[in-house]
Amino acid sequence: MFKAENMHMRVMKSYGTRLNFLILSLVLLTLFSCGQEFRLSPAWEEAVDNFSRRIERDINEDNIGSITAAAVKDGKVIWAKGFGWADKENNVMAEPVTIGRTGSISKSFTAILMMVLVEKGVIGLDEPVSKYLPEIEQLEDKPDGAKPVTFRHLASHTAGLIREPRLEGAAAGPIDGWTQKILDSIPETSYQTPPETEYSYSNIGYGILGYTLERAAGKPFMEMMEEYIFEPLGMKNTTFVINEEQKKILSKGYAVRRDGTVNTEHPELEHAGRGYKVPNGGIYSNVLDQAKIIGAMTETGSYKLLTHESLDEIHNVQTPRGGDRDYGLGFFIYDMIDEGVTLTGHSGSVSGYNAYLIYDRESKLGVVMFRNYTRGSTNLSEAGRELLLDLIRNK
Repeated sequence: MFKAENMHMRVMKSYGTRLNFLILSLVLLTLFSCGQEFRLSPAWEEAVDNFSRRIERDINEDNIGSITAAAVKDGKVIWAKGFGWADKENNVMAEPVTIGRTGSISKSFTAILMMVLVEKGVIGLDEPVSKYLPEIEQLEDKPDGAKPVTFRHLASHTAGLIREPRLEGAAAGPIDGWTQKILDSIPETSYQTPPETEYSYSNIGYGILGYTLERAAGKPFMEMMEEYIFEPLGMKNTTFVINEEQKKILSKGYAVRRDGTVNTEHPELEHAGRGYKVPNGGIYSNVLDQAKIIGAMTETGSYKLLTHESLDEIHNVQTPRGGDRDYGLGFFIYDMIDEGVTLTGHSGSVSGYNAYLIYDRESKLGVVMFRNYTRGSTNLSEAGRELLLDLIRNK
């Protein structure tokens, strides 16, 4: 259970003069409204205590930045905590409200937006993408007799495309130029297999998907994401472009190189844009906001984002059976046979930031983790999944 007195002192200490009283009050109000008064069972208390000790040990050992984490039940935060430094140089401690970057969890949001547009009748899931984006015919090395690439193919990584375009500088440049980077990247992208034949993770595939949604709807992609997902779910600190108030709770990114040295300049530069990587890696958020998307996906949130049938489609395995990964539409599907559960989630990594989200549709439990440095002692996927399984075992 959150303790209001300690939380108030920690926020004041962490942000000091960086947050005025009004903003502080809003921060605390957000925490209270996200399950702050939820009382954990003894078994769940033990699970989060064990998890916390593990994270605290790793954070102290790394001595670089921070990890924020939250446990979610029925779309509400039942536990959340920040560990370490959101900004070490300025002595800012991490809190659950601290903003980070989601990286490839952005793909999950793009797939959700796709299903919103399917429900609105804007597109068909199995329509050829070329209907709205004829430029896709410029893809190289199309296999003989290959089926047309569809929205389903792109959203499930079964379009057969390479991971990244060969265009120099494709992943660099201001955010307002991302759509042109997509168009410039298509002729520099090739097939590696025919569509539907195998799972092949493709960042450029998701970039093409996001831009095609924009073309089909006749409305900017980022604007649709705000209108159809962020705003209805009340995700006030989830965005593609950080505003002045959000900068006050944005964590500093620390890119840890293979030799252990740390770079802060490149993560800072990427705040201005990552080239074409908007639909597949452009979202900023925090663990409190990500709890709301878990609520929407487990049909426990305050706002019904999609029908049960559309959610079934997202959670159905779309990749050929027998492959090394099972993927639905925008999410990995983890069949935990030994545990008797099927989990759904995604990880994300960009320069200076990592994130992990995982949930169980049946128990309505989930875990979210953010880290503002790459290459650390904690394996986010392993730690987050183990916490979730501990909660499920003791529900």
